[in-house]
Amino acid sequence: MIVTPDRTPLPREFFDRPVLEVAPDLLGRLLVRTTPDGPIELRLTEVEAYEGPDDPGSHAYRGRTARNDVMFGPPGHVYVYFTYGMWHCMNLVCGPEGRASAVLLRAGEITEGAELARTRRLSARNDKELAKGPARLATALDVDRALDGTDACALGETPLRVLTGAAVPSDQVRSGPRTGVAGDGGVHPWRFWIAHDPTVSPYRAHTPRRRRT
Repeated sequence: MIVTPDRTPLPREFFDRPVLEVAPDLLGRLLVRTTPDGPIELRLTEVEAYEGPDDPGSHAYRGRTARNDVMFGPPGHVYVYFTYGMWHCMNLVCGPEGRASAVLLRAGEITEGAELARTRRLSARNDKELAKGPARLATALDVDRALDGTDACALGETPLRVLTGAAVPSDQVRSGPRTGVAGDGGVHPWRFWIAHDPTVSPYRAHTPRRRRT
């Protein structure tokens, strides 16, 4: 049976819930990126939840900064950060406001605009790799810090929006430790993905950086 995705935008109330409810519920939803060159649409297949001030793995663990300010704002906004001096990663902020919880978008299937995504992901060997990993996802969708703070629930035109899509049955959802998270934050099974989906990124445990001598 073929399920036609629902193209209704997700309301702010969807995001105004605890992050561990929102994260698995984002699987199967459609992320639409509108660019001057045309739209790119992605079906979310892998995400990670970050709880906020009580989560050692969260950017908000040590409090509010200029970098993570959007995480403390209203739910439904986009939090984009720059990492390793070369990559951007995209998150969706969850409620309640002030809690600073967010869902990292780790991977997805490009369902529209693959030809445009390919021009940004020249190293991808096939379309399954276009958004296989959080930095690849942001690169394929042309997401950078200029989109930090974007309201994905705004009425009218917005460069990023999340549509209802087709919810994934619970028996197809898997969970496990978050990728590359150190210490106590690495034990939480807060990474969620669609079972057997080829666009899901491989799990990698945290590897301490070696100091240069």
